[in-house]
Amino acid sequence: MRNRWWWALAALAMLGLTAGAQSNDSFTPMPLDSGFGRLDLTDPATPPEEIIKKFAAKESEFQEALNHYTYRREARVQTVDDDTNKVDGEWYQVDDVTFDPTGRRMEKTVFAPESSLERVMMSPSDLQDIQKGYPFVLTMEAIAQYDVKYVGKQQVDEVKCYVFDVAPKQIEKNKRYFLGRIWVDATDLQIVVTNGRMVPDDTRKGKEDLHPPFMTWRQQIDGHYWFPVYTKGEGTLHFSGGSGYMSQDVHMRDTIKYTDYKRFGSTIKIIYDGQDITQNGQQKGQPAKPQEQGKPQK
Repeated sequence: MRNRWWWALAALAMLGLTAGAQSNDSFTPMPLDSGFGRLDLTDPATPPEEIIKKFAAKESEFQEALNHYTYRREARVQTVDDDTNKVDGEWYQVDDVTFDPTGRRMEKTVFAPESSLERVMMSPSDLQDIQKGYPFVLTMEAIAQYDVKYVGKQQVDEVKCYVFDVAPKQIEKNKRYFLGRIWVDATDLQIVVTNGRMVPDDTRKGKEDLHPPFMTWRQQIDGHYWFPVYTKGEGTLHFSGGSGYMSQDVHMRDTIKYTDYKRFGSTIKIIYDGQDITQNGQQKGQPAKPQEQGKPQK
């Protein structure tokens, strides 16, 4: 993509949103900068239901492709002292998402210094959001769990997009869901920007588990699929406290970078009766090469 997209990304990353313990069915979008054009509320030429069906199919195709890529994830969670505007606590971890010798998906932590967070602690839902929630993929299987509403058309830098609001139909125990807004490339029919929050929050006094809103940006890595490259989450979370604890507002800042995407495969070949029958000629662990389609370079 052109450099202007990254300029828009950097400007957006500087923006934050004050967020409290919101109800699970409410969401206030993070502010957008000039990289986002005017929202066109007119109906699209193609019925929204058909667009939704097509982009969910594309997202399923992307998820399958992603399962054959290795990459590095660098995650940083910070608390900020609003009086001094300085970071007063940090959790940092670098993981390589890769495969073991048998081809099974795995995550290997390559760097994880001791956490200096004092006002909050990392919860299982925080780790789940970093691993699966922030790089949100709305597949054909997942879309059945959501209400998806067409909002309009909007230009994101040089990319023409359809805009949809997404909300879970119902929330099951011990599961995490996305609530917010997505921008779908009108040509490739894949998500390029995600703006929302992961739900539910636990708002019980003394057991509060709250999470800031976030935005995730994708980029075309292989000329065909849009891969997550950057997540920025920021907000002031209100903890009411429990018995023996004072209430407090905590300014949280999450930053996740996804880099070094590489297609995984081996050079093993299966020869039968003098012919290579390794997945119809494809290397083990690699999906079939997608058919090239004519489209403008982004």
